[in-house]
Amino acid sequence: MSSPGHRRGRRETGAVQSKATLADRLDAWRSHHGLVATESLRRLLRAPGASLLTWMVIGIALALPASLFVALENMQQLTAGWDGAARVSLFLEDSVNEEAGRRLGQQLARREDVAQSVYVSRQAALEEFSQLSGFGALLSELPENPLPAVVVLQPSLGASSVAAMEQLLLQLGQLPGVELAQMDMKWVQRLYSLMALGKRISLALAFLLGLGVLLVAGNTIRLAIENRRDEIVVTKLVGGTDAYVRRPFLYTGLWYGLGGSIVAWLLLTLLLWWLDDPVGILADLYDSSFELQGLGVSGSLSLALAGIVLGLAGAWLAVTRHLGAIEPR
Repeated sequence: MSSPGHRRGRRETGAVQSKATLADRLDAWRSHHGLVATESLRRLLRAPGASLLTWMVIGIALALPASLFVALENMQQLTAGWDGAARVSLFLEDSVNEEAGRRLGQQLARREDVAQSVYVSRQAALEEFSQLSGFGALLSELPENPLPAVVVLQPSLGASSVAAMEQLLLQLGQLPGVELAQMDMKWVQRLYSLMALGKRISLALAFLLGLGVLLVAGNTIRLAIENRRDEIVVTKLVGGTDAYVRRPFLYTGLWYGLGGSIVAWLLLTLLLWWLDDPVGILADLYDSSFELQGLGVSGSLSLALAGIVLGLAGAWLAVTRHLGAIEPR
């Protein structure tokens, strides 16, 4: 009978061997994945013409929805800082003197839903109207100033939605001394409706072109499977599993997706560079500091992730469908 110390030594030896075996398996698994990924990339680079053509097709398909998203982001940035954004005009009663009107404008400027408040006196309103209308001589003949004092408000970004601005307009119209609160709500509704429509069109286009990327990647992988049919048969004859055979094609789809996303990023960058000068000239004409913005770090990573996922998905679909049909006879 073996002693307790001897049994404990055998258990410790078995645990060490089990840990060593698990570590060896992880190292072997990692080494094989690295080898397969490198070899898959080398296969693509050995056929640069066909690979570049596939990358260009995937890149164009990814660049189209990405460019629409960038255009919408720049449009939102432009409207957020645009001096012609929606404003609320509070027409004051005739009984409100200039001091009370300025005090009301200062009080409204402290509200969280108001970004800016400007008081325009009756005299200043008359002078501005005279300059813009060209009826200065005629207006000077009037016995009294017919224009009321106005407090012009710029809603904050947090109150820029249509519902928030309607609520703000209702509250301001009930303030004492305010005869009429007015805002061009139809213009605001048209703007946000167009932005929402643009987002939906971008999503629909992204879905359709993403489906196109799946088909392109899947068809390319299908051709690769057919070209390597004999190699697959031999691998299965010597005991290679489906997972082992599938792995190189999945990495090929990954490289196709990543390369396509890089091409899409380059195309989008070239497009923004090409449009930068005319947009800058147009912004200078309107005394604006607007500058075109690209994808940024997060957008670029999202584009790369989208390309990789679509490439892997297309490869998986192609391999799952066609690999089972190749069996040794």
